[in-house]
Amino acid sequence: MTIAALAFYLFAISALVGGLFTVISRNPVHSVLWLILAFISSAGLFVLLGAEFVAMLLIIVYVGAVMVLFLFVVMMLDVDFAELKAEMAKYMPLALLIGVIILMQFGMAFGTWEVSEGAQAARDAVAPADVSNTKALGLLLYDKYFLLFQLAGLILLVAMMGAIMLTLRHRTDIKRQNVLAQMYRDPAKAMELKDVKPGQGL
Repeated sequence: MTIAALAFYLFAISALVGGLFTVISRNPVHSVLWLILAFISSAGLFVLLGAEFVAMLLIIVYVGAVMVLFLFVVMMLDVDFAELKAEMAKYMPLALLIGVIILMQFGMAFGTWEVSEGAQAARDAVAPADVSNTKALGLLLYDKYFLLFQLAGLILLVAMMGAIMLTLRHRTDIKRQNVLAQMYRDPAKAMELKDVKPGQGL
């Protein structure tokens, strides 16, 4: 067995174990940690496939940002996970049905999978053998599809701003900071002296 095959089996087994324990773990903090293991193992598999840029994104974005955020939220919020699991139990038959349907679709897809004859030629036309995966992706995004890439970023920016505007609620029962009122206040009116008589409160 070669080193590449051994690494593939190790990463594949650890990814499967991480995904399994993410689902069946009773402690939500442990579930997040097992999910981090699954992501790191998947990044290793991407490296073996020659997609080192995707592996780096998986480590930086998902493990370094999203999973750490999930871990902080789970550890800081006092959520009754037993009650949530009790609510989820009644949807278990539907979830199992959906899972079986997805597995059947995967089986149908892989059963009829055929490699196209021109696939390798198309890859070589985009990324020659002497060009790394990351450099080829950069040439595609920032050279050939530069305008489309910038347009996609603009659409995401507009969508983010729209989501913020739709969810922004000005509640009247919350005290908010008014910067202009603080800047333009009159120091003479900011403090008031009261003559408190002995034995009386304000």
